[in-house]
Amino acid sequence: MTIEATVAIAAGVASGSLVLQAFGVDSMIELASAGVLVWRLVVELKKGERFPEAVEQRAARAGGCLLLALTAYVLAASVCALWQHKRQETSVAGLVVTGAAIPVMYWLATNKLALAKRLGSAALRSDAVESLTCGYLSIVVFAALTAQWFLGAWWVSGVGGLVLVPLLFREGLEAWHNEACCQDVNESREKI
Repeated sequence: MTIEATVAIAAGVASGSLVLQAFGVDSMIELASAGVLVWRLVVELKKGERFPEAVEQRAARAGGCLLLALTAYVLAASVCALWQHKRQETSVAGLVVTGAAIPVMYWLATNKLALAKRLGSAALRSDAVESLTCGYLSIVVFAALTAQWFLGAWWVSGVGGLVLVPLLFREGLEAWHNEACCQDVNESREKI
């Protein structure tokens, strides 16, 4: 994730691609979410069977906050790109990193969702949703970069970012309210 974030942000700045920069920021948020999850699991290991529900809720809310922060960033970056009619250059490094992230994030999210269901962990589910969101963001960014390259359409990146905003916002709210803790993995996939 560190390499992904570094490459995406550097390539996004170099090419002027706001969606590629957003992808890099998403990777940083996912790293922070993983840190929250590690904290939650360390607390559980120390407490054993008597894991406090309040800790689980704090971890899930932290994941929700991270998703909502990403939503705000993607919305602002997309509106800015559309407002400025900003054309972006195609980035080979951006295409490679987003293309590689698509299958990796799907595999990671699927396994995290299955484990979250077995553990009944809202914090792990929130982290899994961030991985799934990163996968969908990869698809949108990859498609936007490819369309930009072939079509030269300046608006593709901004519109692609706006497509993700409702998904990110809904998932952030669900994590904040801890509503999605134990949903079936298939139901989670259908929602996305």
